[in-house]
Amino acid sequence: MGHLKKKEYAELLQPLQVHLCEMQRWVQATGQRVVVVFEGRDTAGKGGAIGAMAEVLNPRGCRVVALPKPGERERTQWYFQRYVEHLPAAGEIVLFDRSWYNRGGVERVMGFCNEAEYKRWLVQTPQFEKMLIDDGILLFKYWFSVDQAQQEERFAERLEDPLKRWKISPIDIAAREKYDDYTAARDAFFKITHTKHAPWFVVDANDQKRARLNMLAHLLDRLPDQKIAPEPLKLPPLKRKRLGKDRLGVKASLVPERY
Repeated sequence: MGHLKKKEYAELLQPLQVHLCEMQRWVQATGQRVVVVFEGRDTAGKGGAIGAMAEVLNPRGCRVVALPKPGERERTQWYFQRYVEHLPAAGEIVLFDRSWYNRGGVERVMGFCNEAEYKRWLVQTPQFEKMLIDDGILLFKYWFSVDQAQQEERFAERLEDPLKRWKISPIDIAAREKYDDYTAARDAFFKITHTKHAPWFVVDANDQKRARLNMLAHLLDRLPDQKIAPEPLKLPPLKRKRLGKDRLGVKASLVPERY
């Protein structure tokens, strides 16, 4: 199966994004609370999938949460505490760009947590997620998978692209030698956290465009197909006969027209 061209990808994405807007109207009209967890390997395309979803949704009702490493005070809190404050209220969608699974992944592999902390997290995570679901939150967990050869190509691309250079951190560079360790860590927590109430769904992200399409289609298929018609709006004709020009009434510097 060949790679999708930009035009073909855009044509396939557009109806999914329309459906996403319909889904958000349903969430807002019915007071649903939706959480989508995006996890996976570095360079697997989590950010692109989040962007494809968030760019068409009303930001007042859809938030992307990408937390930095915990500070000194946060390290003394209950592990899930800093994630709880970002959970949605009625009518909201929250997209976690990495989540409480940091402990089972990077913290476990890179030695940022001890064995007792990891084991406690492993026990508490299914319980935590069960509490979210029992309270009515719709929780979806996606793991973006990418082969190491493809990952290396994307690391090299990011290194050369000034618009993507920020995506590479010292942790990412150190993690390149631990591909198999990350596999083992993921498989270990999958055994415990892949539950009936909160299953994992794995997205083949070796082709990023197809990964986005497949993930969005899967998410929409798992939500009720209840279309809420948008409120009718009508633009009445302007009473003024001539349309106004946007002329400044005060002095200000104009941006030069270079293009």
